This record gives sequence, structure tokens and C-alpha cells, in this order.
Amino acid sequence: LIFGTKCFLFKAFYVLFVLLLISLVEFCFISVFVNVFFLCFRSRRDVQTCTSWKAPIIWEGMFDPDLYDQMHKKEGTSVALTVFAVGRFEYLETFLNSSEKHFMLGLPVSYYVFTDMPEKVPEIKLGHERSLKVIKVERHSRWQDVSMMRMKTILDAIESDIRHHCTHVFCFDVDQVFSGRFGSEALGDSVALLHAYYYRIPEKLFTYDRNPKSKSYMETGDFYYHAAVFGGSWKSVKALTEACYRNIMEDKRNNVEALWHDESHLNKYFWLHKPSRVLSPEYCWDTNIGYRSDIRVTRLLWAPKHYDALRTP
Repeated sequence: LIFGTKCFLFKAFYVLFVLLLISLVEFCFISVFVNVFFLCFRSRRDVQTCTSWKAPIIWEGMFDPDLYDQMHKKEGTSVALTVFAVGRFEYLETFLNSSEKHFMLGLPVSYYVFTDMPEKVPEIKLGHERSLKVIKVERHSRWQDVSMMRMKTILDAIESDIRHHCTHVFCFDVDQVFSGRFGSEALGDSVALLHAYYYRIPEKLFTYDRNPKSKSYMETGDFYYHAAVFGGSWKSVKALTEACYRNIMEDKRNNVEALWHDESHLNKYFWLHKPSRVLSPEYCWDTNIGYRSDIRVTRLLWAPKHYDALRTP
């Protein structure tokens, strides 16, 4: 009887092991199939589709959206979207409504709206498995400080809340409008965005911070990244925001301010810690640039800026 029981348990364990192995192989096959086949064999020939460290640069025509969505649904992916509305409420409603039409459709999404006036946050009709949380933050007298201190705010939100509910985080500027699919193909462990004004010009013209006294100082780099959009797994975004905040505060102690504030620190971080995924300018385009044959679709557009009304010296 004991021998028979042991045989039964061994067989049960063996069957369970085989089933787990099959599931693992299936998952790996889907991941490899999506990330290799659809980002290599169908790649665009008119643009750079891969970095020197083998991270994909995502362009229209490189991926099958249904396969990406299928993979992330199977993985149980959920996304936090952070956005700041500090003295900039004319943008927020349009941003959120357009996001509901285009951002990560089919996946659970949690909005985190950071604002100095929670009562002004508009009511938005949210889709299935989508929620919105309003968090009050201090309004700084200088827009530069608002821009830089968002790193600390995002870091705190990830530590206290986001990491318990979401697998990934995307951070956006509010003065933008979603205009097309911004989907699961954009997800990765660490995600950076090519700046629309710099992706086709020589590196020597990139506006890196050339001040050796700043922690954001760079002599050279790979690309010029736009701080209007960045993201990744919550662990990677936590590491990014923590490093940028630490360097911003060290600059402050030394009475130094980075040339382009948090964007300068973001570029320095991605120079030292290469992103695993890079988004093309389709994912944050300015129509004032005019026609570009390589921009086949636009997924997020710059809204008209009102700097005189919103920024103080």
C-alpha cells in the first residue's frame, strides 16, 4: 500500500511538472515570437529599429498589436498612469478623455492625478477595470521646481501605492492629447522616448547639460530622450525616479540647476542605465514640425503651449 501510494504521488508530481514545463515553454515561445519575429522580420527599413545594445525602437509596422495584447493579458499586466495638473487644468480633461480612447485598451489602468487643487479635477467616465486616484501635492512658485520635484512625488506614490496594484508605470506630461493606439507594444522593463525634435539631427546638436558642476552633465550620449513620456516596470521607474531625485537634490545643495531640469537628469540616467525599449516619436509628436515620411501614425500629440500664462521666471 505504501509503495502504491508513493508511485501515485510520483506520477502526480511528474504530470504536474510536465504541465508546468509545457506552460513555461508556451509562455517563452509567445514572448520570443512577439518580441523577435514581429520586431525583426517585419521591421521598417526607412528608420532605425534597434539600438546598439539591441533594444527595439518601436515604430508603426513593426508589431502585431493583437499578439502584444494577448501576451500582456496572459501575463496579468496592469498599468499605472501618472500625470501632474498643477496650475494647468485646461489640459487635464482632454488628456484623460483621450487616454480613455487610446491608452492601453484592454488592460487594467489606474490613473494617478497629482494636483494642487483636487476639487478642479473633472469627472471622467472610465472604462472597465480603469480607476482614477487624485493626490494633492504642493504647488511650487517656479515651474522648474514643479517639473523637477515630480520625480520625488512619483517615487513616493510607487513605494506607498502603485507597486501593490500595478506591474508597470507610465509617466506623462499633462499638455498632450492621445490621438491613436498607445498600447501594450510600448510596455517594457525600462522605456524611453525619442524626442521629436532631435531624433534626426547629429548628436553634437543634442541639448545635453554640458555643465560639469551638474550631476546631469554629459559629454556624449546615445539619443536625446523626451521627459514628457517615460515608463517601465514599477521597479525600474522607482529606480529611475529615485536616482534623478537624488541628483536633483545634490545639484540644489551645490546651487546648480540642470539645463533642462528633470529632462537633463533623465537623459543622464538613460545614458548610464540603457532602456530596454525605446519609443519612436510617433508616441509624442509635435505637428508644428510638419510632414515627415517616417511618421506614419501619431499616437500622442503635443497640445498648444501657453507658457506665458503657466510659467513664472
